[in-house]
Amino acid sequence: MSMNQTTNTRDPFLVVEDLTVQFPTADGLVSAVNGLSYEVELGRTLGIVGESGSGKSVSSMAIMGLHDPRRTKITGSIRLQGTELVGVDDERMRRIRGNAVSMIFQDPLSSLHPFYTVGDQIAEAYLAHHKASKAEARARAIEMLERVGIPQARRRADDYPHQFSGGMRQRAMIAMALVNNPQLLIADEPTTALDVTVQAQILDLLQDLQQEYGSAIIIITHDLGVVAEVADDVLVMYAGRCVEYGPTKEILTRPQHPYTWGLLTSAPHLDRDPEKRLTPISGTPPSLINLPTGCSFHPRCPYAERLPDERCSEVLPDLRTSTRGPGHLVRCHLPNPDEIFVDEIEPRIR
Repeated sequence: MSMNQTTNTRDPFLVVEDLTVQFPTADGLVSAVNGLSYEVELGRTLGIVGESGSGKSVSSMAIMGLHDPRRTKITGSIRLQGTELVGVDDERMRRIRGNAVSMIFQDPLSSLHPFYTVGDQIAEAYLAHHKASKAEARARAIEMLERVGIPQARRRADDYPHQFSGGMRQRAMIAMALVNNPQLLIADEPTTALDVTVQAQILDLLQDLQQEYGSAIIIITHDLGVVAEVADDVLVMYAGRCVEYGPTKEILTRPQHPYTWGLLTSAPHLDRDPEKRLTPISGTPPSLINLPTGCSFHPRCPYAERLPDERCSEVLPDLRTSTRGPGHLVRCHLPNPDEIFVDEIEPRIR
């Protein structure tokens, strides 16, 4: 089922449809993303969650055109405001990347060049898409540093990345990503390795900038707290596939997939009974070279044995409308997930 079947009425800015990303290796074909579909509208934020290796970052790098076409097989469709990005030539992609769509990477220290000042790097990103003088580009860089809350921006523009704290480097990365006013911003684990106070500041900054620019945001994270804070909709990924999709409140309060249940029961909650232990998801994520038959989650799923036949291990479930109604999609064979959640899962996370 395509995300076109959700309840959104406005035309989405980004449409990803049946996206598959594979990497040929000496050991076999790595299927990192398998038939992924979703949409993002301007002014809305989509949170993509899942364990490491679920395909979150790989799918977003495909949007940015950052995979080497000589070593990557990409099929499906990625349409940005109606423009097809799959198979587009390098020159066209360079005009789009950093302009219509930008990305904030997980580790700003490795993403920023250590030999150039922060201001020069932001100015360079601006000059790549505008016919402007170096003075105009520097002024724009200083303006963006001020916009993201870096004090004494004119002086700090001449500092190098190692002279910035972790939170300030992340702010500088956001300034660089937004210097050309992109309509789509992809944030890959933007708060990883930051303390809680700085995390909150960065998330607030993203929301403020979204309101100012009206941009669409994709935030990639493993932290359900981040999703609860900023996302309008949530896409849960496992083994390269979407296993659940819907409005954030719906996904966090009435999830329908056992994997989403596992993410919730293994995450700490401030309002949880301190006597209750966290319940980790058993096992490990599957090999992307040899995916399990049927539902990829079935080897780790404690509910697969409740079905009277072997469908979980033999038949890949479709992404279908859940019992919660239109707009909430789930990829699972269980006929009564809402009942299981209310009776067995909800008491463990409350």
